[in-house]
Amino acid sequence: MAAPNAITQTIEVGGKTLTIETGKLAKQADGAVVTRLGDTVVLSTAVTDSSIREGQSFFPLTVDYRERFSARGAFPGGFFKREARPTDKETLTSRLIDRTIRPLFPDGFRNEVQVLNYVLSADPEIDADVVAGIGSSAALSLSGSPFDGPTAHVRVGRVDGEFVLFPTGEQRAESDLDLIVAGKADAISMVEGEMDEISEDDMVAALEFGFDAIQTIVAGIGEFVKARDKKNGAPAEMEYETVAADSELVDKVYGLIKDDVDKHLRKKDYSKESFYGGIREIRDAMLDDVFSHSDNAALAAVEDAVDTVTGRADDDGDGYGRKDYKEAFKEAESRVMREMILDEGRRLDGRKTDEIRDIWTEVDYLPRVHGSAVFTRGETQTLVMVTLGTGRDVQAVDQVFDQTDKRFYLHYSFPPFSVGETKFLRGPSRREIGHGMLAERALAKVMPSEQDFPYTVRIISDVLESNGSSSMASVCGGSMALMAAGVPLDKPVAGIAMGLIKSDDKIAILSDILGTEDHLGDMDFKLCGTEDGITACQMDIKIDGLQMSTMREALEQAKAGRQHILAEMAKTIAEPREDISPSAPRLIQVVIDQDFIGAIIGPGGKIIKGIQADTGASIDIDERDGKGYVTVAAPNMDAAYGAVEIIKGIVTQPEVGENYTGTVKNMLPFGAILEIMPGKEAMLHVSEMAHGYVNDPSDVTQVGDKLEVQLIEIRDGGKLRVSRKPFLAEPTEEEKEAMAKRREERSNRNDDGGGRGRGRGRRRD
Repeated sequence: MAAPNAITQTIEVGGKTLTIETGKLAKQADGAVVTRLGDTVVLSTAVTDSSIREGQSFFPLTVDYRERFSARGAFPGGFFKREARPTDKETLTSRLIDRTIRPLFPDGFRNEVQVLNYVLSADPEIDADVVAGIGSSAALSLSGSPFDGPTAHVRVGRVDGEFVLFPTGEQRAESDLDLIVAGKADAISMVEGEMDEISEDDMVAALEFGFDAIQTIVAGIGEFVKARDKKNGAPAEMEYETVAADSELVDKVYGLIKDDVDKHLRKKDYSKESFYGGIREIRDAMLDDVFSHSDNAALAAVEDAVDTVTGRADDDGDGYGRKDYKEAFKEAESRVMREMILDEGRRLDGRKTDEIRDIWTEVDYLPRVHGSAVFTRGETQTLVMVTLGTGRDVQAVDQVFDQTDKRFYLHYSFPPFSVGETKFLRGPSRREIGHGMLAERALAKVMPSEQDFPYTVRIISDVLESNGSSSMASVCGGSMALMAAGVPLDKPVAGIAMGLIKSDDKIAILSDILGTEDHLGDMDFKLCGTEDGITACQMDIKIDGLQMSTMREALEQAKAGRQHILAEMAKTIAEPREDISPSAPRLIQVVIDQDFIGAIIGPGGKIIKGIQADTGASIDIDERDGKGYVTVAAPNMDAAYGAVEIIKGIVTQPEVGENYTGTVKNMLPFGAILEIMPGKEAMLHVSEMAHGYVNDPSDVTQVGDKLEVQLIEIRDGGKLRVSRKPFLAEPTEEEKEAMAKRREERSNRNDDGGGRGRGRGRRRD
């Protein structure tokens, strides 16, 4: 029996079929949608609290995305068979959705909103992140919450020069970009992705391609909501209050503080501390002027304390309290700053709109670290450390859509002292995970292949000071630390954060934005790349209607800034060092036929353990693509090369006529067994020990002796026979005659049936 109130909408876009459905599952949520693309199915729900918590000072929006291993018919790895804390992938997807929908709620909205996404079915060819973004928007659009949507997320790839919408896993592997674009019907609002050094023109073309698909999906969601309203009725319009500053009061405060703020902004020797300190002084002076309502200083202090607690003042005249004035001050202060930037092209620290802050850098700051760099730009500073390891140090990945272990990863840390604050230290925040992944993507595009550089590489970026774009500083410092560590990067990478101030027809694009400019501005666009193209990006837009011409201008201005930063970095280190740090392990990788893997390991691991014990090296073997990848790690190159030589000996096939140095492993009555290569033994018969007759093999050699021999025969079954004769001096004529005489005597004795020959019996191999 079909669900009586179920509604389904099918959207055809980019050659793919997207289906959204409501009325079957989770009907007690304000909005619940099941979204399907391919065989990937996501349940998205939205619930808005009708009341506001007392004293709530921010918008409590929570977005979560969860993957269930049952969605692909699998169990979680590890001891516990229940999904635990969110993976990095789940956190990053939650951020993707949050950054898109958060700006679309009314200013000052303080009701709690929770958006949850559960992956119910996982098609390995279709990642659920963009599907969850579409479902979240549709659920909010159904919920009656004051959400200025709908929005849509799409993934854009490019294969063989052609853009592809919602590329499959195979297409993503071949694509030169992996871009997620989100937006409304009239504007792009969020962008994030990684690219293979694409041009600014290609970036704009990809955004335009994605935006066309977004408009189609948004229109489909609109039809979906109308169908629900027609069949089941629209939800009651939500009643809510905002705590945004009153516009009339903002105008009044603007008039009170404009001159003082403007004068403060024009001071020289900008610093974050002096800037915010001066702003606080102006605000406090304004509050004193407005609320100093008693000639008695003691009484005024008591009244001010009461006003601070209650947020009200009885004698304001218009019914506004101290708290109202503080909120209005923020808006008025921002207006003054934006006007100065738009009208004069002058920024808070006195820079021009396209000017980069002063940069100083240093490498090798830490003596025992494999690679280290300090990158400082203005009041933003990162200390970046690189560690080189072996295959045993890879980051294991156990996720629904990806199980590929990572041999390169970056961890970003933002301690509270970097902004002069105190805070309890916990695990990495969503912001730290997101910023770290952006920097990792930017650098991963120039990392050498595993065949060229078989190390596992970890980067730690500690933000020591922050006033704008510490993630981009992590990219720059990470690039320098990698080169200092001797990692053979294709090219150096730099990152820059771009901002935008827009009012009516006035637009100012800002390079290398400060933290305050990020807060008061309308765009945060982070771009990373080499001198030849873009490798990663992340953009959040707070306004509607950003034209592609403005986007193109921002990209070109970012390119100029990126090239300037790369030039500054090159003054300290311009290319990777020829050798890795002396304290780093020495790694050599040997590619072998997979049939030889067992020979290297040996019975019960005997051979590989012996090599490690003899050389002090560590050996890892990885089988993929029909080949064996043997990675040798050792504290020094002599040990590494020693182990490699042994391995090469094992995988090298002996050839007749080749010379070898063999070690005598065992003595037999009729000869000796020699190990001529690791794991390969050969018979040295008494007849091949010397030019003349050898009565007893022990007269010639003993166990442990090393003999120069030549391979003379490979018999059926792979049995090897060797000879010492090629390395012995040829006998003289007299010696030949003596040997012939002795052979004749032995023959005569044997014919008579006597002598030692009878006791020893017939010689045999």
